[in-house]
Amino acid sequence: MQNPSLEEIKKVLDESKTIAVVGLSPNPSRTSYMVSEAMQKAGYRIIPVNPQADEVLGEKSYASLAEVPEPVDIVNVFRRSEFLPELAEAYLETDAPVFWTQLNVVDEEVFKKLTEAGRTVIMDRCIKVEHAILK
Repeated sequence: MQNPSLEEIKKVLDESKTIAVVGLSPNPSRTSYMVSEAMQKAGYRIIPVNPQADEVLGEKSYASLAEVPEPVDIVNVFRRSEFLPELAEAYLETDAPVFWTQLNVVDEEVFKKLTEAGRTVIMDRCIKVEHAILK
């Protein structure tokens, strides 16, 4: 598994506007909430994907990626690695060009499958940290 270069990651962050966050918790003490709030404050539109929440960060939450009614630039995953094969299948049904998983969320087979499908895959990196470093 080889993540894109820092230049490529910077380009993704510069060109993206909308981030669907799978597993975004409505709990302000959770990492997914803090990271998504920081990205929202940085100017990105956050779309929560969490079947247990109605709204997070002032945005309507959707039960699945398939239910998100608008184009998404990045699918940011805050779920454990064991959920990645199932999430990858749902992701491939979208037009989102980038699949991004948070720290310690890795699946080599999913990485290979999605990159072979022509998608950009970034795994085991915190989007908030990368944004802070590269902006």
